[in-house]
Amino acid sequence: MRPPLALLLTTALLAPSAFADDDHHRALRVPTLPQYQQECAACHMAYPPGMLPAASWTRLMGGLDKHYGTDASLDAASVKLITRWLTDNAGTGRRVSATPPPEDRITRSAWFIRQHDEVGASVWKRASIKSASNCMACHAGADKGDFDEDRVRIPK
Repeated sequence: MRPPLALLLTTALLAPSAFADDDHHRALRVPTLPQYQQECAACHMAYPPGMLPAASWTRLMGGLDKHYGTDASLDAASVKLITRWLTDNAGTGRRVSATPPPEDRITRSAWFIRQHDEVGASVWKRASIKSASNCMACHAGADKGDFDEDRVRIPK
């Protein structure tokens, strides 16, 4: 009688942690705003809004005329709509801290650095990857918010 009870208790204690990482990744999968996809993915991957805190998205959208060295200006209505969607779906809790990363760069955030600490600097410089901001190089489903470690393939 005791072994089944011990098994039941062990399962009950471990079950939440088995699904925790799934919830962590699921938070990045939000329905994409068509305007965000159209405007932002025209130049780079449309990063999931959960990768940055709301303050970062607000600053980025407020400075589109100098978006990392490029003029990515949009009309006021599009800026308002996209900013609202980004801030409503911005990262909170485990993934991102309320303190924005330096220069509002995803690749300089504490969670990104922690998740990629085993990736050497030379890997980011490979011709097949080019930079840490090229999520799609290793995460084939990144454009859909899929960053599951089981599906990571680091190209040579």
